[in-house]
Amino acid sequence: MDHEREYNNRARVPAWSEIFEDWRQRSAQLRGTVAAADLGVPYGPTERQILDILWPDTGRDAPVVLYIHGGYWQYSHPRDVSFVAQGCLANGVAVALAGYDLAPDVPLATIIRQVRGAAVTLHHRVRKRLAVAGHSAGGHLSAALTATAWHDLDTRGPDDLVTGGIGISGVYDVAPLVHTSMNDKLRLTEDEAERLSSIRWPVPAGRSFAAFAGGAESDEFRRQARDLAAHWSAAGVAAEAHEVADANHFTVVEQMADPASLMVQRLVALARDAAGRA
Repeated sequence: MDHEREYNNRARVPAWSEIFEDWRQRSAQLRGTVAAADLGVPYGPTERQILDILWPDTGRDAPVVLYIHGGYWQYSHPRDVSFVAQGCLANGVAVALAGYDLAPDVPLATIIRQVRGAAVTLHHRVRKRLAVAGHSAGGHLSAALTATAWHDLDTRGPDDLVTGGIGISGVYDVAPLVHTSMNDKLRLTEDEAERLSSIRWPVPAGRSFAAFAGGAESDEFRRQARDLAAHWSAAGVAAEAHEVADANHFTVVEQMADPASLMVQRLVALARDAAGRA
């Protein structure tokens, strides 16, 4: 198998730069018109460790989703993709977008620790359990947060601080990237890639996860979603996989802006369930 061809999405979608520019413009517009926003909330010492929290109303008491951007853990910024909050906001659910330091400045293990820190900070700020979501590398990280035993990190909050989430075209099995150009900055060994693959992690009881992929994506990305759902389901997790017809690795994210999409409806239900737990 040609893993470079399967995983190099910018090569597979020549219009990626135009898509990204459209995302940035829509994101800036949304941040300027949202009912309430807490921008640049720090959760760690570096400038990229921030949360942008977008609220559906000024009461700031809505259920909350933590969203993690993609970019193979080495590109992008949460403000490039604020537009993904649109579907949840229309359903009365807030979205917090997390930034994190990028490879090669930090290794993947550090990025996982950072987004866990973002979740802990967000939980104590909003005083609610969270649902999580993420695209591509963010899908891997949302699965990692779903599989986290939170009392190992923070005994002040609940052990089910994150109750479940969704992944959008996630790379849950990192091992295939080791021999691709994506690893030029990640610098993962085969052992590290195996250890950091969230598909292989045990998942605490009571969590749930939905893995989405675009129907026009590579065979590998569609396999990743199916395999995550199969592995976790076999271990007793409420996990499922879905394909979005005709969507590629980037256009699949548009589902997040549609209040009526299955992706948003799943996420809204998870966020409401998380917020309602005692």
